[in-house]
Amino acid sequence: MMQPWKLEPARDLGMPLGERLRSLRRECGLIETAAHLCWGALTRTYFALAHRLTVRGQEHLPAAAPFILAANHASHLDALVLASVLPWRLRDRIFPVAAGDTFFQTPLLAAFAAGVLNALPMWRRNCGPHALLQLRQRLVEEPCAYILFPEGTRSRDGKIGRFKCGLGMLAAEANVPVVPCHLDGTFAALPPHSWLPRWRKITLTIGEPLCFATTPNERDGWEEIAQTVEGSIRRLGGVELREGFPSQS
Repeated sequence: MMQPWKLEPARDLGMPLGERLRSLRRECGLIETAAHLCWGALTRTYFALAHRLTVRGQEHLPAAAPFILAANHASHLDALVLASVLPWRLRDRIFPVAAGDTFFQTPLLAAFAAGVLNALPMWRRNCGPHALLQLRQRLVEEPCAYILFPEGTRSRDGKIGRFKCGLGMLAAEANVPVVPCHLDGTFAALPPHSWLPRWRKITLTIGEPLCFATTPNERDGWEEIAQTVEGSIRRLGGVELREGFPSQS
């Protein structure tokens, strides 16, 4: 049965522009939607031609929000690759969760991150439970989709780091699929010390969605979720034994 149509004011109504760009409640307007669609078409074409992007397991992507794409993080290209394979109809509801101290420090960068990438800021130095609670509420109530890198920062050597429990705070006791994704080639294409991409092949492997609706929403549950997703991503990339991560029977 269809829900009755309701007219509600935008959550970011009346915010000053600078505050709106950095707000976790930011909503898209007509200009932002057009920018997202143009950027999506550009990045799809770029990755297909410049990096011969190969996607494995695309059938595992959920057809509708909410969901979380969780991936290893080695390059500024990572979020762009993940967003480029998602359906056009979800473009305005896909939010890469980006480091606020990198992408939202200056007005120009904030305008690009918010208006073009549709990113939401996560301030690593003073990220408290209130910010994750806002993200969790938006994920479930809107609903929307997040692109998340649970390592918290880019790898400096291309190896996968330990996942932080912030992912668990979003997914525990929530009926929200977490889709594990492994990115290979982005470190070679654009390592952290570089600004110009190299023409290297990129492969994205998408695993089966994981659900943590029965995992307790507490510290032990958050850590269990982080370890489970990390293990899944390592197995997708075949790096479990190579990097000393314990396998699961």
